[in-house]
Amino acid sequence: MVEPQLHRVTLPNGLRVVLAPDSGRGSSSPGGPPVVGVSVHYDVGFRSEPQGRTGFAHLFEHLMFQGSESLEKLAHFRHVQGSGGIFNGSTHQDYTDYFQVLPSNALERALFLEADRMRAPKITEENLRNQVDVVKEEIRLNVLNRPYGGFPWILLPPVLYSTFANAHNGYGDFTDLEQATVEDCAAFFDTYYAPGNAVLTIAGDIDVDQATDLVHKHFGDVPARPVAQRPSFSEPYPAQELRDRHADPHAPLPAIALGYRLPDPVAELDSYLANVVLAAVLSDGDASRLQQRMVHRESMVVDVHAGAGLMGAPLDARDPDTFTLTAIRTPEVDSARVVGAIDEELERIAADGPTAEELARVTARWSAGLYREHDRLMSRTLDLGSAELVHGRAELISELPSRVGEITAQDVAAAAKALRPDARAVLEIEPASEESSDGGAA
Repeated sequence: MVEPQLHRVTLPNGLRVVLAPDSGRGSSSPGGPPVVGVSVHYDVGFRSEPQGRTGFAHLFEHLMFQGSESLEKLAHFRHVQGSGGIFNGSTHQDYTDYFQVLPSNALERALFLEADRMRAPKITEENLRNQVDVVKEEIRLNVLNRPYGGFPWILLPPVLYSTFANAHNGYGDFTDLEQATVEDCAAFFDTYYAPGNAVLTIAGDIDVDQATDLVHKHFGDVPARPVAQRPSFSEPYPAQELRDRHADPHAPLPAIALGYRLPDPVAELDSYLANVVLAAVLSDGDASRLQQRMVHRESMVVDVHAGAGLMGAPLDARDPDTFTLTAIRTPEVDSARVVGAIDEELERIAADGPTAEELARVTARWSAGLYREHDRLMSRTLDLGSAELVHGRAELISELPSRVGEITAQDVAAAAKALRPDARAVLEIEPASEESSDGGAA
């Protein structure tokens, strides 16, 4: 697959721009109209929100859709959808993104919309109170009233990590959300939403010179503001196994999560990618080791999953990041047996590495999945932007298949050996039936 040539521009106000022209893949379907993807990634996520304001980064993402300097509430929705486009935003550990995919003849409209809210979102008491209620309802729907809600991405970090930045609930505590003020929002915007703290990505059916002119036209007069130096969120590795339990009244079966620290995804990328391959060897597909043993042969769990990246995808955060192993077990199987089986499989891989067949299968499958994802313009645009922001190199997304293909059995063995039982977190989920029989969580 031939990747498009990337072009970069940095505006006088500090905004970094990545342009990825690709008319060959810039359509929504064969024979469909040419389309363009536009995203803005701001270098602020869950880990940057102030103590006592859990969930604030996500709340602010919602507020960015409530109108701006020149546009009334819901105007962003109307203009994008009226052009035949789609849009959304999402909050991650280290960044917040906003994006739209729409016909390429509507590119200027998308740039105007993003520039206008980068210049001045409409933050009012009415909008704030309304979006606090929206976020609280989202938490009820996705976490509080859902089986295994927040498992493991909300519940595991406070077991594995010790600092507020890494351990707190990024979705937010209701009390913290309700106490947020318009002044808090204004300070957050001034601190983190400066153009110099953002990456604008434009991909798909574009003319580079024309797109560059439009970027200057709409973003060039967004005032430059100071950009705070991003603090390091690093913390020591655990010196022992850390354990906790959580009662889930909606869970039908008990579950367990193991959490381990990963190598720095920026400074130690190849070691990190070895963990991506290790996760696939363990649980990707029916032929994987944990699926074969724990689901099919010994029937000790109904589901098992290994993954690099706390939020469910690799390379989605800076250091520290988390390797997770989760399993939903049957009630008659003791959690110690589940953990023991996982440890045995890790020890086997640490001793001998994966077989040549396993390595070839998982790397081919992973690379194929990445190519498939990047055939979707929305995914490609977002991955270019996040790679530029987090790694400083949007080109990384096209290099990943070859870099993963160079991971050796010895690399995977070393990754497995580093997942030590004496430096991990173990979180057990107790369903309602267990909670009522043994008095609840310890």
